[in-house]
Amino acid sequence: MIAKIGRGSNLYGSLAYNQSKVETGNAQILHAERIIQTTDGSYSLSQILKSFEPYLEANRKTENPILHISLNPDPKDKVSDEDFKNIAQTYMEKLGYGEQPFVLFKHTDIERTHIHIVSVCVDEEGRKISDKFEKRRSMDVCRALESEYGLHSAMEKKENSQNQIFKPVDYKAGDIKSQMASVIRLLPKYYSFQTFGTYNALLSLFNITAEEVKGEYNGIPKQGMVYFALNEQGEKTSNPFKASLFGKSAGYIQLQSHYAECRKKLKDNPARDSVKNKIERVMQTADNQTDFKKQLINQGVNAVLRSTAHGRIYGITFIDHASKTVWNGSDLGKNLSANVFNDWWNNANKVNLPIAENIPLKNTDSLIRETKQAHDFLGSLGGEEILENRKETIHIDVFGGLLSNPQAEDFQENAFANQMKRKVKRRKL
Repeated sequence: MIAKIGRGSNLYGSLAYNQSKVETGNAQILHAERIIQTTDGSYSLSQILKSFEPYLEANRKTENPILHISLNPDPKDKVSDEDFKNIAQTYMEKLGYGEQPFVLFKHTDIERTHIHIVSVCVDEEGRKISDKFEKRRSMDVCRALESEYGLHSAMEKKENSQNQIFKPVDYKAGDIKSQMASVIRLLPKYYSFQTFGTYNALLSLFNITAEEVKGEYNGIPKQGMVYFALNEQGEKTSNPFKASLFGKSAGYIQLQSHYAECRKKLKDNPARDSVKNKIERVMQTADNQTDFKKQLINQGVNAVLRSTAHGRIYGITFIDHASKTVWNGSDLGKNLSANVFNDWWNNANKVNLPIAENIPLKNTDSLIRETKQAHDFLGSLGGEEILENRKETIHIDVFGGLLSNPQAEDFQENAFANQMKRKVKRRKL
C-alpha cells in the first residue's frame, strides 16, 4: 500500500475535488469522524465545512493546515469497505491525527480502488500537530497495515526497478488522462527513438498519438505538443491533452533533446545490425504481410506501417523490445524501406535477399537469448503476453500491442498534489 500526503490551505478545494467524484458516481463517503451529520444521517458539503471551522479559526500560524491523504492498495488486493474504514482510522491514529475530524472517501474511478482522507493538521487549540519524520512513520504504518490485512507489499514492487506501468489506453474504461500519463511519462526512460515519427509509432502501440502545435505569441514563435487517445481503428477518440499535463518529458523541447541524445546513442549501435538481421531473416521466410508481422512478433519486434487512404505504404517503423530501440526501415537499409514493402505487399514484387547462409546473423543461442530478454522485459512490466493482435487500419497499421499490469496511476491525484505544492512555493517567495 502506498500513501500520499498533501498539504494546502484550501479546504473547500480538497472537499470539492472528492465531492465531484461522489456526484458522478465514482466515489462515496465511507466514514466521517467528528463531522456533523444531516438529519437523515448523511453528510452535506456545508456541514462538513462547518465541522472544520473551529480548528481553522483557532489556527495560530500554520500556513497549510489542510491534509489530503490518499491510501492506495495494490489493485490485486480486495479490500472491503469495513477494512478501508479500519485502515484509515488506524493510519490516522498512528500518525497522530486520531483526535482530528476527517472525511473518508472511497474512489472507484480507476481500476485501482483507493481511499482519500481530508482532515486538518492543527488541533482544537490551533497548534500544529507534529509532522516530524512523517514520511518514515507513514511507511512504517503502511507496512504494518499490509501485514495485518494481508495486502501486497509495496516495498517488494519498489525493489523491482522494472516494475513500471505499461498498458494500452482503453478509451471505454474512462479516466483517459491517467491512462495516457502512465505510458507517456515512462516511454522516454526506456526506449530510444530519433524522430517525432518514430516516437508516434511507439505511442501507437498504446493507442496514443501526438501532434506538434506551432503558433506565435506576442510575435514570438511557439511550439508545443498535444496528445490524443485512439480507438481500435486508430481514430482519435478524445479531446487533445496538452503535453504539460504529463510532465516535462512529454513536451516539445524535452523530446527534441531526447531525439538528439538517441541519434548519438544509436549511431554505430550494435542493436542496429541485430534488428536488421531479424527482419531480413523473416523476409526470407514470410509469405505475406500478415505472416511477416507474426514472425517478427515472435522475435520481439513490432512493425508499424503508415499508408495513404488508398493503401500505399509510405512509412514503416520497427520497434525492437529486446534492445528497446525504434528504427525507421530506411535507417536500417534501403532493402528495408517503405517502398520495398509497398512493392512486395501491393505490387507482388518481393525484394531478392541474399540466402540465409550469407547473412551475418548471430548464432541461435544469442537470438534465443535476445528474444527471451524482450519477453522478460515486457513481462516484468506486468504482462502475461508480449503482444496482442489488433485490427488493421487504413492510415496506421499496428500489428500487436503491449499488455501489462492493470494498475494505473491516478494522475489527477498527482496533479492535485503538485498544485498544492506550487501554491506553497508561491507563498514562500
